[in-house]
Amino acid sequence: MKLAIVPLDLAEANELVSRWHRHHKPTVGHKFSIGVADESGEVIGAAIIGRPVARRSDDGWTLEVLRVSTDGTKNACSALYGAAWRAARAMGYRRLITYTLPSEGGTSLRAAGWKLVGETPGGSWSRSSRPRVDKHPLGQKLIWEAV
Repeated sequence: MKLAIVPLDLAEANELVSRWHRHHKPTVGHKFSIGVADESGEVIGAAIIGRPVARRSDDGWTLEVLRVSTDGTKNACSALYGAAWRAARAMGYRRLITYTLPSEGGTSLRAAGWKLVGETPGGSWSRSSRPRVDKHPLGQKLIWEAV
């Protein structure tokens, strides 16, 4: 099946995240969003790319793939990850990162040329000085990078 990358605005991308993402809700902001469409032109997936969530990664040269969500079509995730890196690089960014759960294999990222570069210890972002309500998985996450 031939897939095509298409532009999406944040509302369109978030609607697909609401429909298909397994463990995250839509994002509040982004730098850009892209979609992937099948041969009939139906959008079957979306990627939302924005500033890194972790402060230490937000150096002005790095973006983060905040969400990727598809209907399960073969190669759709890989197409989105590859296109996200090409677009970020064309905009002058030097690094693109994303995080996955250890239970997610990373096949789509590897197929798009990304490298596994580390892992986080997991845990809550809430602190007594900055209380937060955790709405995401709190376990360890794997860090992937395209450079």
